Amino acid sequence: MNRPYLALLAAALATVSVMAALAAQTASPLQTPRAEARSPTAQVSVQEINDGFVEKIAKQIVGHEQEPAEKVFANIQILRTVPAGRLLLIMNRGYSHALGVTCTHCHVEQDFSSDEKRPKRAAREMALMYRSINEQLAKMQNLEPNPEGHSINCTTCHRGAVNPMAPEK
Repeated sequence: MNRPYLALLAAALATVSVMAALAAQTASPLQTPRAEARSPTAQVSVQEINDGFVEKIAKQIVGHEQEPAEKVFANIQILRTVPAGRLLLIMNRGYSHALGVTCTHCHVEQDFSSDEKRPKRAAREMALMYRSINEQLAKMQNLEPNPEGHSINCTTCHRGAVNPMAPEK
């Protein structure tokens, strides 16, 4: 594996968010045991919603978690060789957490493989951009030494907001 790929993967895992990646069918996240235990007036958090999607998809891929994501899910274009189980973690604890959004911000709920939504297409472009930046960072000679290397990820700019230019909360 090349260094930028490892840096990208490490950064995505560090940001923590598991996207309910690319299953053709998903149950409503409000049907998860955690959500059912809530009172009808209690709000479900973004993370609980995403965890519900991931829980459902994880059950669908049992026995295939270590296979490359592109073999388990449809329409994987960026993290193809990442194990399917890890892709769920990257999406839920990385991408979605970095933007503070539910899985359905980017994905069509009944068809996660669909490219219908603009945010999903934009996320792919952004991933290519930060990979490129990380490749440039790895080449820089005058940065302060860092044993883990230098890298950025979605959280570097977005910090939990869809609009990276939005004022911090």
